[in-house]
Amino acid sequence: MSDRIEGPLTGVTVAVTRAPDQSAELVALLEERGARVLPFPTIAIADPEDTEPLDEAIRHLEVYSWVVFTSRNAVERFFARVYATARDARHLAGVRVACVGPATAAACERHGIRPDYVAEEHIGEALAEGLLARGVRDGTRVLLPRAENAREVLPDALREAGARVDVVVAYRTVKGAGDPATLAALEAGEVTYVTFTSGSTVRNFVELAPAVDRSRLVAACIGPVTAKAAREHGFDVVIEPQEYTAPALVEAIVKHARRVASCG
Repeated sequence: MSDRIEGPLTGVTVAVTRAPDQSAELVALLEERGARVLPFPTIAIADPEDTEPLDEAIRHLEVYSWVVFTSRNAVERFFARVYATARDARHLAGVRVACVGPATAAACERHGIRPDYVAEEHIGEALAEGLLARGVRDGTRVLLPRAENAREVLPDALREAGARVDVVVAYRTVKGAGDPATLAALEAGEVTYVTFTSGSTVRNFVELAPAVDRSRLVAACIGPVTAKAAREHGFDVVIEPQEYTAPALVEAIVKHARRVASCG
């Protein structure tokens, strides 16, 4: 006898592509609504090959006016190095902190830092616009700890305004291993939704599951950049929430599932 919870997603199977150590909230929310959740990690988070540039920036935090975080991963990896260099949140005294989205802001607060600015839209363009409106200009020193090979939209926009932006690698996103059982379910057409939280999760999914018919899957994407990647890689149906959080993503899936059920 199954102990699966009954809910609006009962009978629905969802594949989750996020790294295992970061998907607990999303998985729990889906299961609370009755979904069958299958792991298919398409990414893993790794330390930089060289942590010295980040450590050097942390040793001189007092020279920066802003520290800018574009993901929860960046926050966690940044503070891991803060603690590793025998420092703590007090060393950010006098430095303003900006974040993209509530999840990134919440990660900062767990480390004792309340952000001075949180961009509601989970894209670099929105964060840049907000920082410029808050006085980032000629000579402003900005530290941007982020993923290796991230988009250049944010630092380019700030530099065009005259800011001095130091981009340092806080973590690397590497391809995950997927999951054989989930891959079999995907190829058999048993999965309805696949959740994506970044463009790299989409690209790696395509590489790890090349034989899967993506036209039969619904791509549930955390934001517009991710949704754009999904469309470019052959997903015909793409849904995205207005807020770029795990709870909002799950509610978008629930709404879509209810619409489908009402039409069926």
